[in-house]
Amino acid sequence: MAITLVNPEGLPKVDIYRQVSVATGSKLVFLAGQVAVDAAGATVGVGDLAAQVEQCYLNVATALAAVGASFGDVAKLTAYVVDWTPDKMPLLMEGITRAAAKLGVTPVPPFTGLGVSALAGPDLLVEVEATAVID
Repeated sequence: MAITLVNPEGLPKVDIYRQVSVATGSKLVFLAGQVAVDAAGATVGVGDLAAQVEQCYLNVATALAAVGASFGDVAKLTAYVVDWTPDKMPLLMEGITRAAAKLGVTPVPPFTGLGVSALAGPDLLVEVEATAVID
């Protein structure tokens, strides 16, 4: 793998993801933000943040596979959450944990979550984008 994940001493220990990734590969892969829409175009988990996060991660995995990559190649994830408040953190983590278990990903790469007022559709609660590095 072209990515090494690290939790440096002196930073908070986060179980679900690592604080730093070191990339040594030669090709950068930039994924468009993935939302909770299935292959048929239907929104998954309307009103359910955890279900939507899970679907976003599964969609990221599908996009990565299409270019010969996997979550092991992801250097950075960014999630955009509609109307973010700290009380939504358990639902966000639940969705990440469920997707990680399905995908066999432990730990998840560095992650940044940002609050936004809206996404492309009224039923979309979260969007996840990824940057990967492959050889």
